[in-house]
Amino acid sequence: MIRLNIADLLEKRGKTRYWLSKQMGLSYQNVCKMVKQQTRMIRLENVEILCQVLECTPNDLFVIDFDQPEDR
Repeated sequence: MIRLNIADLLEKRGKTRYWLSKQMGLSYQNVCKMVKQQTRMIRLENVEILCQVLECTPNDLFVIDFDQPEDR
């Protein structure tokens, strides 16, 4: 299962979900859904913004969990 690594990146940078929502121009609720792995897709535009705001690469942003089955 591929998951977003946003929570870890925010923690490492000492930033909050609220800060991220303001930086991205997204609602706090949508950012929380991304952080909690409750979204099924993410726009490439948002991947780019996340990478810019969190100063990371897509490799840092996405993690593959081979041990955790994907919910379908």
